[in-house]
Amino acid sequence: MRNAEIEQQRKHAPQTMYRNIEEITGKITFLSTGSIKAMNGDIIIDKEKILERWAEYIRELFKDDRKDHNIMKNNFAGPPIMKEEEETAIKKNKHGKATGPYNISVELIEALEDFGI
Repeated sequence: MRNAEIEQQRKHAPQTMYRNIEEITGKITFLSTGSIKAMNGDIIIDKEKILERWAEYIRELFKDDRKDHNIMKNNFAGPPIMKEEEETAIKKNKHGKATGPYNISVELIEALEDFGI
């Protein structure tokens, strides 16, 4: 294979060019070996066992062994929010910003005036 052919492949078929360069240089790389290691270090090559190992790995990765941590469950104790605080918060918000999870814009709340608070 000559340089002109490789240059032509670079312009029109880069994947073929890389494949030919790998063949010429003898440096062929593989993306996957088709095997995986078990928890005990053994190499697994059976497709079904590989899938089982991946499932085991994912379960282990996302397993949560922690004891119940203190999660607030509707414990919103505190003084009631005053109307003046709501009005101040609405006035401080900027116009044209994205709405929150409830799709209520600042402009809509301002347009509702007292009824919106």
